[in-house]
Amino acid sequence: MRGDRGSLTSGVKLSVLDRSRVRAGHGHAEALRDTVAFARQVEQLGYHRFWVSEHHGVPGVAGSAPTVLAAAVAAATSRIRVGTGGVMLPNHQPLVVAEQFGVLESLFPGRIDMGLGRSVGFIEAVRKALGHDKSDAEEFGPRLTELLGYFTGDQAVRGYPADGLRVSPFVLATGAGARVAAAHGLPLVIGSFRGEDAMVEAITGYRAAFRPSIWAAEPYVVLSTTVAVADTTEDAWRLLVPEAWAMAHSRTRGEFPPLHATDDILARPMTNRERTLFEQSLRGHVHGTPSEVVKALDDLLDRTAADEVLVTTSTHDRTALLDSYRLLAELYR
Repeated sequence: MRGDRGSLTSGVKLSVLDRSRVRAGHGHAEALRDTVAFARQVEQLGYHRFWVSEHHGVPGVAGSAPTVLAAAVAAATSRIRVGTGGVMLPNHQPLVVAEQFGVLESLFPGRIDMGLGRSVGFIEAVRKALGHDKSDAEEFGPRLTELLGYFTGDQAVRGYPADGLRVSPFVLATGAGARVAAAHGLPLVIGSFRGEDAMVEAITGYRAAFRPSIWAAEPYVVLSTTVAVADTTEDAWRLLVPEAWAMAHSRTRGEFPPLHATDDILARPMTNRERTLFEQSLRGHVHGTPSEVVKALDDLLDRTAADEVLVTTSTHDRTALLDSYRLLAELYR
């Protein structure tokens, strides 16, 4: 339980993860520019962090080079922390990652977060193009140790300009990855979409096994979840529809598509399997009116005792999306 911390409006940080989703009728370049513009907007709303993601070979996602995009976001903003959610460490040499974050921290001191994940490409063709396979995820722990060593000067090769700098590292993980975060004394980012019971179990295990480090003196949990807020419950639900359809489409046709307008999706004939997957993808998200969202988030935070919420909402209507983030920020204040 969260003890005396009370409701969401008293003490939990709110942050943003944007995946540079492509919208139907638009291109990848526009999606990247939208991400930079969105970062400026949520900074004005008072959000704590703005993170970008890493996806390869996905037609509906433009964010393939997170450290490059993070540099553009940091240059376009002035206060908000900027980082990655995350760089997939099995895809990269740790020295190169250290150098990239060293450059970011040197250019934007005190604002850079180094979010790290253990996933490899989603399909075999992408993994082959990256020169990796699924087994590389098992090397996450040793690669993480090596990466952190470039910042502390514990490697034979000096990782300039990372050497001596203190970026803020985070591990995006559940299960085995959460144990790696605990062993290294790093903050944990965990997604609620993986199932609440499994999520709570992973968080409990992380806290029990956590070893204090130079990076973090105590456990720190960032809960990643979709949150949609609107004046009515139905309008909030409609915000979830484009991403839910994209997930259903990807699982039936093997390709993650751009986001389509809600009305177009609801008018679309679906097979029984598509309908089932679509409805499954709509479940488990926090959505509703401001009062409904406060209750749902408070219930989730009571179960997890998370220190921060990382909001990952995507939808076709950018105006409605920004309104959702604005309403959520008002709840925070």
